[in-house]
Amino acid sequence: MASGRRSPSPEPPGPQPIRRLHESLINRIAAGEIIHRPASALKELLENCLDAGSTSIQVTVKDGGMKLLQIQDNGCGIRKEDLPLLAERFTTSKLTTFSDLSKLTTYGFRGEALASISHVAHLTVITKTKSSNCAWKAAYVDGGLVPSKAGYTPDPKPCAGNNGTTITIEDMFYNTPTRLSALRSSSEEYARILDVMTKYAVHNSKVSFSCKKAGSLNPELSTPSCPDASQAIRQLYGHSIAKELLHVTASSASDDNTDMDDAEDPEAWSADAYFTNANYQGKKIALLLFINHRLVESHRIKRSIESIYSGILPKGSSPFVYLSINLDPRSVDVNVHPTKREVHFLNEEAIIERISDAIQQRLATQSQSRVFEYQTLLTGGIAQSASRKGKEKASNVDELEGDDEEPEADRRVLGSQGDKISFGSCPVAKKVLSQHKVRTSLQDRTLDSMIPVADPLRTNSDEPVTAIRLRDIKQSTCHFASITELRRLATKRIHHDLTEIIKKHTFVGVIDLSRCLALIQHNKNLYMVNHAALACEMFYQLALLQFGDYNRLKLDPPPSLRTLVKFAVDVEEDTARSGMSNDEIVDRIVKTLMDRREMLHEYFSLDISETGDVKTLPHLLREYTPNLDKLPMFLMRLGPQVLWESEQECFGSFMRELAYFYSPAPLSVVSAAASDEDEQEKQKSEAWRIQNILFHAMRKYLAAPKFLLDNDIVQVASLPDLYRVFERC
Repeated sequence: MASGRRSPSPEPPGPQPIRRLHESLINRIAAGEIIHRPASALKELLENCLDAGSTSIQVTVKDGGMKLLQIQDNGCGIRKEDLPLLAERFTTSKLTTFSDLSKLTTYGFRGEALASISHVAHLTVITKTKSSNCAWKAAYVDGGLVPSKAGYTPDPKPCAGNNGTTITIEDMFYNTPTRLSALRSSSEEYARILDVMTKYAVHNSKVSFSCKKAGSLNPELSTPSCPDASQAIRQLYGHSIAKELLHVTASSASDDNTDMDDAEDPEAWSADAYFTNANYQGKKIALLLFINHRLVESHRIKRSIESIYSGILPKGSSPFVYLSINLDPRSVDVNVHPTKREVHFLNEEAIIERISDAIQQRLATQSQSRVFEYQTLLTGGIAQSASRKGKEKASNVDELEGDDEEPEADRRVLGSQGDKISFGSCPVAKKVLSQHKVRTSLQDRTLDSMIPVADPLRTNSDEPVTAIRLRDIKQSTCHFASITELRRLATKRIHHDLTEIIKKHTFVGVIDLSRCLALIQHNKNLYMVNHAALACEMFYQLALLQFGDYNRLKLDPPPSLRTLVKFAVDVEEDTARSGMSNDEIVDRIVKTLMDRREMLHEYFSLDISETGDVKTLPHLLREYTPNLDKLPMFLMRLGPQVLWESEQECFGSFMRELAYFYSPAPLSVVSAAASDEDEQEKQKSEAWRIQNILFHAMRKYLAAPKFLLDNDIVQVASLPDLYRVFERC
């Protein structure tokens, strides 16, 4: 019978011997701590360029920087004598003793960046100083010089080149396949490179940056030299962030009342911050943090900023913050992280608290009002897929708008997603939610179309009231090359979606006559428009369309040209800057128009008699008569504003002035005082003309150009977005 005794366990192995690692293995391990990916290599090289005093930095990338990463600057360059030591570890021009760390003002100081790159990639350097006659080219592998081509010696070779340094990195991580396989796609690595360059371009706004892919002609990122960080932020991050930026500065100067000079105080500091107000809501916090001009990360500062905005922004929204802190080098320890991504400094909590308080106080001054903007498609759903159009034609959506419940028979034929499916020969339409219903349509018949509404100032006249019907206006025949070019340019500027909105809008009402603001609706969106700007563009297009074949607006009795011009010049405030008296200005303008009266009569139907009386004016729209109170200003502006010397510019500028005369913009000159009742009647009449003539004409004639989107048309509400706001309440 076998005994139950256990076999003795093996003796534990003895201690392993300690070995000295090979130098190449040590360097490769150290390189892995510093160079994580192409973006980290670029960060080190960017800092070297800035240390060299560069004002222009150009980066070229291939395959996300893994195949090629080239950076070129126009800095001071590298001496030929220093090239053999360039890629060796712990070789630097920034330090000589350990005490130099306490007064460090440069980005680099350890001398490990180029050495680490040379151990994981093929490194080539071309450099030229201002004093040298030529550039020098050197290639490096594992920290040492190698021949750039087979059969060459490893010594630096003379070559052509500009002042500065060009560093080329090829085949990154070719000898560390594990690190190479761990990298993401080339597009993601390229995005990281652009992110690093964007942050440094904001902080170093006076330096020009550009970045492009190899083989591409146009750079993906290109920034000119900007005067300050706010302009760089506008250039790089766009208008949506720049328009919501706030600026604040903080420093140690107000911490105490001591008279110690900040230059001698090791605890002196200052901070400069640009951050968005409560109107900007990003998906992820964008924190650009620079401490002594070094791009770093700080979890304490990030948490402090998040706590400030937690009570201001909705959940899930984040701000944009650019923060630059300048400290005395003696109070900063930059040697706490292999990639210098983090730093430690004295009085960290107190400084963060002071900066947070300054940001919070600045935000509090902007808390009186909030602006809610919704980024939606301008067309509001004009373009629809063919399948969607087919569904709308096959089903009567209007019949389902008032139904809150579906019959049981209908529920049986709806799919799991509520899509329309056929059940026998009875197709069922998908129910339209309330927030997606179009409440108004241009095709809807209104009372105004059945009962013509007259101008309030003409209600006492004996003329019969008839509905306004706009006549078709045909394009005149003209063989002038200048008019053909002006018509071509007008056609080229057309914004088709905006034109669709104008043609199919529903007029809501006039907001402010003095500021020329009105509301229109298209589909589910509400727009505020500057009707004077829209009318001015429409009348310019009508003037261009009818060039040489205008109808005439007869003035009876004909007023004197000199009298009208003199009246306008006398009320003009800036005539003194011309260096001429009012009578001299009147004489020059009248002479200019009289010398060209035959041309004005032939091409523009502006008839001025030999005695200087204005007999007729061009009539652009028969149903609309311009405000003749603006006639003196129109005639006066023809003198200096029309470019008479060039044919195309003459015709174009004259028609612009004519369009401005026709537009309903209010006069800058205050007219004689009128009674309240008369003023109200005039305002009612003007609002009637704007609604029933101008906007009616815009639907028919205006081909809206793109520049109207800049300042003259703003979307103020969207039905689906309003439903979202009310759902939160």
